[in-house]
Amino acid sequence: MTHHDELHAWTLTPEEAVALQRRLAPCVIRHGKPEAVTCIAGVDIGFEDGGETTRAAVVVLDWPSLAVRESVVHREPTRMPYIPGLLSFREIPAALGAFDRLEAHPDLVMVDGQGIAHPRRLGVASHLGLWLDLPAIGVAKKVLCGRHGEVPAMRGEWTPLTDRRRTEDPADVEVDAEGRVVIGAMLRSRENVKPVIVSPGHRLDQDSALEWAIACLGKTKLPEPTRLADRLASRKG
Repeated sequence: MTHHDELHAWTLTPEEAVALQRRLAPCVIRHGKPEAVTCIAGVDIGFEDGGETTRAAVVVLDWPSLAVRESVVHREPTRMPYIPGLLSFREIPAALGAFDRLEAHPDLVMVDGQGIAHPRRLGVASHLGLWLDLPAIGVAKKVLCGRHGEVPAMRGEWTPLTDRRRTEDPADVEVDAEGRVVIGAMLRSRENVKPVIVSPGHRLDQDSALEWAIACLGKTKLPEPTRLADRLASRKG
C-alpha cells in the first residue's frame, strides 16, 4: 500500500500526546459513506516479550465475499507504555508498518478499538483513519466513556452510546434532548452475548459505521475483519 503522509512524530510524553489528541480530534470527519468498496482491512494489535514488542495484524478481505485476500503481521519495539486513553500512541506505529507492507489498497478499515467513542474523540480507529486518510470504523469490546440503555438480546439490535458534549465535538454535532452527543452504538452482534461498541473512526457517519459492522458479521461476536485480525494478532510465533 502506498506510504501515508507523516501526520506527527511518535516520540511524545503522555501530556504531549493528550494535547495532540485535542488538536487532531477536530480533523476527524464524522460524515459520509464509503463508496465502491471492494476490500476491507481488519486491524488488531497484540504484544509480545512482556509488552516490549508490538505485533500488528492487518487482514484484507474481499467485499462482499469476505474471502481473505491478504494478511500481514508486522513487529516493532513498543513506543509507549499502556496508558488508558492513549492506546493509539502505543499501537498505531506498528499498524502503519503493517499497512506499508500491504499490496492491496483497502477502501475501508475496521479496527479493534474505539473510533470517536473516546474521552477526547480520538480513539485508535479515528487516529489511524487520519493517518491513512481512509474511512475507518472502531469496533471495541469495552466502553471508554458515555452511557447507554439496555441493548435488546437479539442479534443485530443496538442502542445509542451517548456522552456529554466535549470541546472536541464539532459545533454542528447533533445532540439529543439532554444535550448529549451520540458517539457510538452498542451492537448486539450475537444473541445473548455482550455487545460490541461500534463508532465512526473517520470519513463516515454513525449509521454507515453500524451498517458496515452488521454487514460483516459472521457466526461469532466480532465482525469478520476484526475477528480474523484479532486471531492473527494474538497468535504466537
